[in-house]
Amino acid sequence: MNIAVHQRPGVYSSYDASSVVSGSGAGRLVGIVAVNTKATAGVAQTVTTYDQAVTAFGSGGEEDLAEMIRLALRNGASGVVAVPVANAQGYEDAFEQMAGLENIAVVLCDSTEGEVQQALRDSVEAASQARRERLAVVAGEADETVSELVARAKELNHERVVLVAPGAVDSEGDALSGLTVAAAVAGAIAGESDPAMPLGGAELYGLNGIAARLEDNDLDLLILGGVTPVESVGGAVSVVRGVTTRTTTGGAADATWRDLSTIRVVDHVIPGLRSALRSKFRRAKNTAQSRGAIRAQVVLELEQRLSQEIITGYGDVAVTEDPADASRCLVEFSFTVAHGLNQIWLTAHITV
Repeated sequence: MNIAVHQRPGVYSSYDASSVVSGSGAGRLVGIVAVNTKATAGVAQTVTTYDQAVTAFGSGGEEDLAEMIRLALRNGASGVVAVPVANAQGYEDAFEQMAGLENIAVVLCDSTEGEVQQALRDSVEAASQARRERLAVVAGEADETVSELVARAKELNHERVVLVAPGAVDSEGDALSGLTVAAAVAGAIAGESDPAMPLGGAELYGLNGIAARLEDNDLDLLILGGVTPVESVGGAVSVVRGVTTRTTTGGAADATWRDLSTIRVVDHVIPGLRSALRSKFRRAKNTAQSRGAIRAQVVLELEQRLSQEIITGYGDVAVTEDPADASRCLVEFSFTVAHGLNQIWLTAHITV
């Protein structure tokens, strides 16, 4: 807002008003790759309000880049790093660029094409292997059936990829793809401070509604098939259960990584330990005394996660000198992740 500059001493003020949302200071960043013709392709921009998004990328649709940014911010992201692309041929380069950025919690794109989503999965995996851990959230088409969604999840099959369904509806009540739901879910994941807290039950804000009602049998098929379903009850849209697309290992059924909270706890504990050790042992000798201090620090970090109920236990911490390299210290330990409470079963014994 422009204000006149006066020379008279005094106290001056100005104000503005906006009905748009801004990022949550407690959340983390969401990365979005999307086709956009207004901004310069391939130039990453960080925005923290919907106003900034509209200024940078324009606004012209229910599933455009600005709308996806609005939903991510509305649901908990502290900000959005957007990389616009001119057309579908620009996705892979943009994914590679996004993989090199730090402090990204979740990444999504505006494509429902299977090949593009698989390229996003590979990008997220590469970034995570390079110690920039993150998740990807993807969506299906507006008219995809349960079996088609399960088949899409099977093609992705990764613990770092979340496939959401069904899609939302626009302001007129017409069905959309799942992109806006994916943006809302990405924001909810980025905004959650406790990695062990289950995503199921999290309310999603800013959506007009859900395009389809899922019955219990459909929900069972989706969850077991690696799809995160959402539902609308009493006008409120929420996640039924947060799962990843990882359902098999080597072709055999494997539920190890089913719950989304599992990979989120791992991504909290391991990078946290790396950060703590890097800050405290930037310059140290590989001696018995230093290794003892490293072990004590690891135990301290694990105890903290234990008290926060992020893990439920940990095994013996062993710190040794690498026999093949005297300058390398080996730290080995185990821990058990805390699982979310998804169901409560009541059994009543009635006497009449």
